[in-house]
Amino acid sequence: MADRYENQPPEKLQGKYQAMVVCCILGIGSLVSWNSMLTIADYYYKVFPDYHPSRVLTLVYQPFALGTILILAYHESKINTRKRNLIGYILFTISTFLLIVLDLATKGRGGIGPYIGLCAVVASFGLADATVQGGMIGDLSLMCPELVQSFMGGLAVSGALTSALRLITKAAFEKTNDGPRKGAMMFLAISTCIELLCVFLYAYVFPKLPIVKYYRRKAASEGSKTVSADLAAAGIQNQSDLTDDDSKNQRLSNKELLIQNIDYAVNLFLIYVCTLSIFPGFLYENTGQHGLGDWYALVLVAMYNCWDLVGRYTPLVKWLKIENRKLITIAVLSRYLLIPAFYFTAKYGDQGWMIMLISVLGLTNGHLTVCIMTIAPKGYKGPEQNALGNLLVIFLLGGIFAGVALDWLWLIGKKNAF
Repeated sequence: MADRYENQPPEKLQGKYQAMVVCCILGIGSLVSWNSMLTIADYYYKVFPDYHPSRVLTLVYQPFALGTILILAYHESKINTRKRNLIGYILFTISTFLLIVLDLATKGRGGIGPYIGLCAVVASFGLADATVQGGMIGDLSLMCPELVQSFMGGLAVSGALTSALRLITKAAFEKTNDGPRKGAMMFLAISTCIELLCVFLYAYVFPKLPIVKYYRRKAASEGSKTVSADLAAAGIQNQSDLTDDDSKNQRLSNKELLIQNIDYAVNLFLIYVCTLSIFPGFLYENTGQHGLGDWYALVLVAMYNCWDLVGRYTPLVKWLKIENRKLITIAVLSRYLLIPAFYFTAKYGDQGWMIMLISVLGLTNGHLTVCIMTIAPKGYKGPEQNALGNLLVIFLLGGIFAGVALDWLWLIGKKNAF
């Protein structure tokens, strides 16, 4: 079937802004379940006070995410991206709903049995995260940078949204009987609805947008086979004539792509090592007692999420976007000065300084992540951009895993830490 958008330049296509909105919502859906877990950690600390929920659950989550993305990235060129992303969002929906079922079945009681069940659900979040993030970022990397930006912005919107909802539900239910549990259940119900919305948006709306069809046709003409199911869903058939030319099917191997972009990959790894060695475990367990009481950690998490969101949109200001590879490396390494700053502020500083530091951590995390993710794919063909997107997500999740493991070092020397 001929496509009437085939020969139009992408800036002339309709649907760009609709695609940006849909990408933002899909970004929210790819992280809202996990952010919900982090944001209701104060509830899980009451149910499981002896099991370090914010640290343990994050440590359970990450090996499954990292292991899954390694497998999927290796086989990326042969995987049906449409099925991959739909499976991921459906798994998120089911897993989030299971958290509600688990809490209702155990009536909010603690103990090792319910905690193991909670860890099992969190492991499924890790599987879904790697499935969706690698698939979506790889898919969007072969389109215009604004769509990657919107998806990455959606990841941060999910954090800001969950933090805002948590503060509202905590205030609303604080003085009611079993208030924290009611707030947590409302939270998870909203997250389940968002995940279900993402399933329908990705399945029925996103593939039919003109700009999305344009870039997927372009990727198919360059030899990509991962977009064929999405093109079929958009009503575009008979793509074989676009992909049979062996000269167009030539592409760099994953190893070659990684060598050419090793600085971007390592920088992404280092960004998330620094961030996750502080957030969220340090905020819940190492900031001491303050005037805000049990609101303190929630406020810090909310500040991080809000500034992370701001940071993911600051690259839209041209003079703020860092495109020089050496400058990106210098900025990434300079963030490690925040680690001693957090240590001494927790020991000697007051609430204001801690809020300022967590804001800087969030702002730089979001800004540098988007700079790398939007710059790295430029200049490559569609199949290479898809592969590179998956490779970058490996290093992103690897950095999160390493940061979560290093987060335990804050407990050294602390009484009754283990």
